[in-house]
Amino acid sequence: MKRADPSLISIPELHGYLVGAVGPRPIALASTIDAEGRPNLSPFSFFNVFGANPPIAIFSPARRGRDNTTKHSYHNVKAVPEVVINVVTYSMVQQVSVASGEFPEGIDEFAKSGLTPIASEMVRPFRVKESPVQFECKVKEVIETGSGGGAANLVLCEVVLIHVSEDVLDAHGKIDQRKIDLVGRMGGMFYCRAHGDALFELTQPNKDFGVGVDALPRSVRNSSILTGNDLGQLGSLRVVPDETAVNEYKLTELADLFIRLEDDPAGLEKALHTRAKELLQDGQKEEAWKTLLTFNER
Repeated sequence: MKRADPSLISIPELHGYLVGAVGPRPIALASTIDAEGRPNLSPFSFFNVFGANPPIAIFSPARRGRDNTTKHSYHNVKAVPEVVINVVTYSMVQQVSVASGEFPEGIDEFAKSGLTPIASEMVRPFRVKESPVQFECKVKEVIETGSGGGAANLVLCEVVLIHVSEDVLDAHGKIDQRKIDLVGRMGGMFYCRAHGDALFELTQPNKDFGVGVDALPRSVRNSSILTGNDLGQLGSLRVVPDETAVNEYKLTELADLFIRLEDDPAGLEKALHTRAKELLQDGQKEEAWKTLLTFNER
């Protein structure tokens, strides 16, 4: 693998590795005001939420790498420690891109981008009407991690009020990931859209954890057909099928395969791994386990 020592490469090269590898990153469209009450609107992809009790969000208007200048949003939250973090969706991403321009101080990015300012209830900066979720926040602290170009300025925000459009809620009043149509930032000029076929569900085991990949036979773990994701699906099963269930499955579902490849053990193993992979693609983890164990039970 290529090695990159942060102390030996340029800031732009280091920045490229970081943002190219860590993504997609959520985007905070941060609305602030300066000491004179003038609005500012700017997107930041160095952003995430970090707790719910209290509800904390952090974004970073980092120092510019090319000339070590600081951004208006950074100065604004120092002067007026309040911000509205508006989430960015596909329907507004082009306007958000306009707002990211480095306009002179005092220029209204709401006007430049065509996004609509609406009054907040608990903070002074405006919300963005087009955003389906808006977090009104009080700034608790600003942490400067360095004084050189590219250094982060972590703006720690406590969410004091949340506005959610009913258009993105499901029947239970929760945010529907199929409706919200979020956009994430990648490296360079690339973005991605969390929508349609890009979405998938993955069981979160927590206390209901599986047997683990290490429970699989060595020949399965070293399979040239099954991928790491396939092995992960198998390892998420909570109970390994017992010998009786495996033998019954072999006789009812795999008998033809065993007869056809009776004199070709290598071919049989390959065929069983291929069958297991197909079963996993259909979400049939227990059947895939049984298929794989039939070879080891011979």
